[in-house]
Amino acid sequence: MDRSLPHTVRSLSADLRALGLTAGDVVLLHSSMRSLGFVAGGAQGVVQALLDVLGPEGTLVVPTHTPENTDPADWRHPPVPEAWWPVIREGTPGFDPLRTPSRWMGVIAETARTWPGALRSGHPQVSFAAIGQHASEIVGGHQLDDALGERSPLGAVYRLDGRVLLLGCGHASNTSLHLAEWRQVSPPRARTGSAILRPDGASQWTTWGDVVPDEDDFDQLGADFEATGAAVIGRVGDAPARLMGQRALVDFATAWMAAHRPAAATAKLNS
Repeated sequence: MDRSLPHTVRSLSADLRALGLTAGDVVLLHSSMRSLGFVAGGAQGVVQALLDVLGPEGTLVVPTHTPENTDPADWRHPPVPEAWWPVIREGTPGFDPLRTPSRWMGVIAETARTWPGALRSGHPQVSFAAIGQHASEIVGGHQLDDALGERSPLGAVYRLDGRVLLLGCGHASNTSLHLAEWRQVSPPRARTGSAILRPDGASQWTTWGDVVPDEDDFDQLGADFEATGAAVIGRVGDAPARLMGQRALVDFATAWMAAHRPAAATAKLNS
């Protein structure tokens, strides 16, 4: 470790302000704690720094997804035996916004999820948590069959003219790009399923249809967006950081996908 001093709530707050984050912002955060280097207070210190910068009129939003509460027939990393599928569907506890932990979202997101006053949306696969003035507006009304679309927290952040902060991670983690997928004319759709919690407290496996997400081209899409100069790139702690307006990002991505994805599909068919 070659730093003379550790990062702190105060130093991270200064870095975030220098990047362009301001009081009153609505910001959707994707993050990697490891990339930040040593922080006094760990993930708690990071969340506190973000909230200090945003102030009482701002709102912090994080993904709190639960990929283990998806149909095991679709699992690939790793797959599970087909004989297990009905057992998993029957035995998975129904999604509970208060009790069900997120997975693979990182310790910063999980710390924000459990922060006093945090609210969480009710989608059993791709929930989001929010802290701050617009939290209830962002996480309320998250529909099963519009996981990452207009009635999701992503759509709410768009309507609020929010921002996206990538802290130590790239565009492959940038969930706002999925909103552009949902806005395509005829995006691929499929059925999926999860265990939900019924009003009587019992778990029930439920299926529905929705758009199929695809992150394969997100890194290239993000690079093309950054080439327009619309993202601010800097450092927070030791981490590379990217701050961008979500509307500009989603509008760019919607047009980019319309132009690039049909050509890619045709190329695959003709290869």
